[in-house]
Amino acid sequence: MSHFSTLRTKITDAEILTSSLSDLGIPVLINEDVRGYNGQHVCADIVAVLEGEYDLGWSRNADGSFDLIADLWGIAKKHNQTELINSINQKYAVNKTLKEVKQRGLQDANIKLVLK
Repeated sequence: MSHFSTLRTKITDAEILTSSLSDLGIPVLINEDVRGYNGQHVCADIVAVLEGEYDLGWSRNADGSFDLIADLWGIAKKHNQTELINSINQKYAVNKTLKEVKQRGLQDANIKLVLK
């Protein structure tokens, strides 16, 4: 029986996701296996290699969004999974916003992000 859970996300930009993970100091692999319980693994488009025996992975859906794939029980053994996933989502949101602003020609604008 698989220990992997699949969670729908609003993440759509692979480049921003990988750079966000790197910004957080999390090593990233592309098209690799996500490590799970007892040597189980599943392939994902983007893999965040975590300290310990478990990883987070993201697989692209047909609509362009990504699903998060992880052995959440295993992640919780070494990490606060809620804080970890929230920090990744927050970093992604900031980086995505900054990219959108720059694409619209607002490089010199003053930007204030309020995170709650």
